[in-house]
Amino acid sequence: MKLKEERTVLIVKPDGVKRGLIGEIVHRVEQRGLKVIGVKMVQADKKIIDEHLPKSQEWLASVGNKSLEDYVKNKMDPEKYVGTTDPIKIGKTIRGWLFDYWTSGPVVAVAIEGIHAIEMVRKIVGHTLPAKAEMGTIRGDFSVDSAILGNLEKRSIHNIVHASGNPQEAKNELNLWFSKKEIHSYTRAEEDIMF
Repeated sequence: MKLKEERTVLIVKPDGVKRGLIGEIVHRVEQRGLKVIGVKMVQADKKIIDEHLPKSQEWLASVGNKSLEDYVKNKMDPEKYVGTTDPIKIGKTIRGWLFDYWTSGPVVAVAIEGIHAIEMVRKIVGHTLPAKAEMGTIRGDFSVDSAILGNLEKRSIHNIVHASGNPQEAKNELNLWFSKKEIHSYTRAEEDIMF
């Protein structure tokens, strides 16, 4: 394994694009010493989003259970708001809202390379739930949305960015969002000093 060449994907979602945060987000990645090796703006369609979003029963249940926890925490009846307490059914509903969100405007896909790139980008973007994201992270600084508000408004959480969660996800997302000719190799000027 070439530690200096770990690759990952960061996607500026439609709300991040519409808010003019592309430059700020890329700046934070580069400031950390990570290398942008590909970047492009895309109007995502349902086909690419269907391939991007997980479909497994495990993922659907996980998403549904997170939502159920929010309803319980806020003393609200999920039956009243989403018509069920079945986590998989709730997960499928949320997956549908994600389609609407991801296709509501252009996204900017960024391929990134560097030492511990996956972990570093995840730290830069912060927790997926903006209310739990630390100040100083992209989501902590630029998003105030919450899961319960999204659920009540029957929409996805607007959390600015997506970042690959693990090496397999990063590999799949690189292949999904970029062709080989869209990935570039070069040496950053300070690489010999930083590592």
